[in-house]
Amino acid sequence: MDQTNALLRRAMPFQTVSDELLADIGKLAKLKSYARGDVIYNAGDVADNIQIVSSGAVEHVLKVGAQGSDIERVMRSGDVFGWAAVLDGTRGRLASTKSLERTEILQIDGEELMALIARSPQTGDVIMSRFATMITKEFAAPDAVAARIPHFGQAAGTAAMPAQGDGVGSGWALTAFRLSQWLKSPKPYLMLGGFAILLSFWYLTVEVWKLPRFKDTPGLTTVVKELFSTNPVYGLSVYTPEYYQHIWASVRRVAIAFFLATVLGVPLGLFLGWSKKFREYVFPVFETLRPIPILAWVPLAILMFSGAETPVIFLTFLASFFATALNTMLGVESIDESYSRAAYCLGASKWQVFREVIVPGAMPFIFTGLQISVGVAWFSLVAGEMVSGEFGLGYVINTSYTMVRYPTIVIGMATLGAVGYGTSALVRMVGDYMMQWRVRELALGGR
Repeated sequence: MDQTNALLRRAMPFQTVSDELLADIGKLAKLKSYARGDVIYNAGDVADNIQIVSSGAVEHVLKVGAQGSDIERVMRSGDVFGWAAVLDGTRGRLASTKSLERTEILQIDGEELMALIARSPQTGDVIMSRFATMITKEFAAPDAVAARIPHFGQAAGTAAMPAQGDGVGSGWALTAFRLSQWLKSPKPYLMLGGFAILLSFWYLTVEVWKLPRFKDTPGLTTVVKELFSTNPVYGLSVYTPEYYQHIWASVRRVAIAFFLATVLGVPLGLFLGWSKKFREYVFPVFETLRPIPILAWVPLAILMFSGAETPVIFLTFLASFFATALNTMLGVESIDESYSRAAYCLGASKWQVFREVIVPGAMPFIFTGLQISVGVAWFSLVAGEMVSGEFGLGYVINTSYTMVRYPTIVIGMATLGAVGYGTSALVRMVGDYMMQWRVRELALGGR
């Protein structure tokens, strides 16, 4: 039984289930042996069980490939096939399989398996979603096939992973699922605890203990009173229009700079990672310019661009551009070359490999880079607004310091942090929408 459970634990759909459930699934399994050349089943046969290769090898020929072409795959120890037994609708085999050598296969009755995991809808949804991921990712089957995977939580009216009309969770739905799971976990309360510790430390050191090092620092109650005062002492609170003008000015500059950094940095990073010749020309220049601090660019920016707005956007754009391009290049380099070679062997052109392999493969790194990029944009924005801006949160911080308005400095900093967090979350949501397969994998992994 331990050997059976160990084999089940290696099978993708069951990797995250509890030991108790795994043992119950193991009780449904039977081991069956096949000689070399034996036909295990043919397309159209009744799909009554799930099969997991214990030893040996099986040739699996799926009949639902793109444009009706067959998809062949050799299954080895730990691989799962026969998954038509868990699809909704007619349970007929979609593939033909035969043993390539002496093979032992663990067979699990599909009806009994569905009945067992239906008792725990949330766990059952995770198992079914892993089946869906396996079908689309490992078997390259069309989405319509994975859409036939049932969702127990949805059927039971629980708040388990929601799905699209075709039965497969969308990026937004899975993001909502992750949010609901996050709210049920201790994480939000730990986060609130972290903020409480920070604010308590601030309050105690400045207003209670009055430590010498913090004697000129505005206290927590002073800042909160100023922020929510209808008649602020230093002229800036949530009730004053100037507060929102400064926020809008900063958000507009960051949005323009981030847009330019994305449309220029992503293509540059893709070509730097894809073309070695292009990289030899460009990367040394790129690496020479990248370490130059933003403040060192200020005089040149003022000389190159007229007005007060353009230099700030340029300074904000610079650091964001380098972060985007560098992460995109690393994303391309992280792609296994065997994918490109396989595509070339199948007759793909260079442009098709770039479009279908390089760009999708680099997407996780691109969006990681964009999240870093938008954060860096806020750093750079403050530096730019301090020297040549007219409105904006960086301008507020700088002018408040020179005019000894210390509570306003903290208000500007806190607002920067909140708005920066919001923009980063927005980029992450867009990334989740564009990379639904990655969201699904992270959700299944509990992240």
